Formats: sequence, structure tokens, C-alpha cells
Amino acid sequence: MTVFVNDKMQRNYTYELSEPEGENFADDFKPEFSPQKMLELGVFEGKYLNDCRGEFPKSWFENAKLSLGDGDINCNFFKVKSRLPLSLWQRKGWIIDPDPRGWFQWYCRYYRGRRIPEVDDIQIKRWRSFKRHQAQIIKNCLPYDLDCRKKQRQALLQWAYNPFI
Repeated sequence: MTVFVNDKMQRNYTYELSEPEGENFADDFKPEFSPQKMLELGVFEGKYLNDCRGEFPKSWFENAKLSLGDGDINCNFFKVKSRLPLSLWQRKGWIIDPDPRGWFQWYCRYYRGRRIPEVDDIQIKRWRSFKRHQAQIIKNCLPYDLDCRKKQRQALLQWAYNPFI
């Protein structure tokens, strides 16, 4: 299946879905949440994918916590600020073509079945390196104390890791 993308950040981009949705991930990539579940729990202050919902399954947005205006921390599960400006991501080199919105956009497309080995390898390495934040929560918080390190927990959720530890 071919996906056609025309949104505020990407025009005339197409990609192929070569794997079944949610299946056949790289052996070292085991996210703990699907994009749909992440959107339902509340990520990115409700300000992610709002103008490109047509690219993804409608079911992903049925119970998503979305902000129609500016980002709203109340849309985040942990009710904390969680976004950095896209310009900072660009300056730091964290935006990798062909995904101008960053890691989560890559993950949504990967989850749907798009595979670009060179890009996938980079993004999976970035995802694996983020696991260090789980270790910090385990080291510094009582088990299941969701008030401990809320920003770190929100960040974990936004990288498809379980913050409820």
C-alpha cells in the first residue's frame, strides 16, 4: 500500500507500507506502547500530528488527548510541559529525513509498516539510548510513585517506554 502525504510540513511525500501494522519490528526494537495508546494516554501536550491525521488510522485519534490550540500540559498524562521547539530539534540534528516532525512521526510510520533500513537503524538506536531514563526512575523513586520524576516519566511515555514503574 502506498501512503500519500500532504500536510503543513511535508508535501508530495509518498511511502510504501511493506509490513503488517504493528508487526515485524527489528529484533532490538520492542516499544511498550503503540502510537494509538500513547495518544490516548496523553503525549506532546496534545499538539502532535494534529494537521496530518489523514495519514494515520482514524482509530488512533478517537480517544486521543489533543489540543486544538497551543500545546496544553493538561493533555499530557503527567500534566507537565514536555515539548521542546522544533527549531531546537533541528539545530541539534535530531530530525532525520524523511520525518520532519521527529522520532514519534518516524515511529508512527514504522508501526504502520514503512521500512527504511538506514533511517530505522538510527531511530532505533536513539530509542534504545532513551531507556537510561527508566533506570533513573528505578534508582530514585519508590515503585509506582507516579509523582516522582514526572517530567522523566512523561518523556518515557513519549518514547514508547513504560513510565508506570
